[in-house]
Amino acid sequence: MSTILKTAAVAGAFAAALTAHATTAVADEMAKEKCFGVSMAGENDCAAGPGTTCAGTSKVDYQGNAWTLVDAGKCTMIELPAMADGTPRMGALEALDRDLPMEG
Repeated sequence: MSTILKTAAVAGAFAAALTAHATTAVADEMAKEKCFGVSMAGENDCAAGPGTTCAGTSKVDYQGNAWTLVDAGKCTMIELPAMADGTPRMGALEALDRDLPMEG
C-alpha cells in the first residue's frame, strides 16, 4: 500500500470518528430541554435575567428566569422545596416570575 493511500485511509478514519462524535453530541443536546426555576444560585446553564450574562450567573436558588438543561420530559417532574408561603415550586419550560433576585 502506498504512503498516499495509507495517509488517505487514516485521514478518512479520523474524519469518520469526528463525524460520529459530533452526531452523538447533537443527539444528546436534542434529548435535553431548558427547564426554568430549578437551578441553585450560580449553577444555571444560561438566561438568568437582566443584569446577568449567562451560565453560573443566577443570584438566588430556583430563580425563575434562569434555566438548566434537563432530560426532555422531566422538567415539570423535578421535586423542589415549596416556597416560603407554602406554594408548590415547580420547574417550567418558560421563564417564571418567581424567586427573582432583589434589584438594587
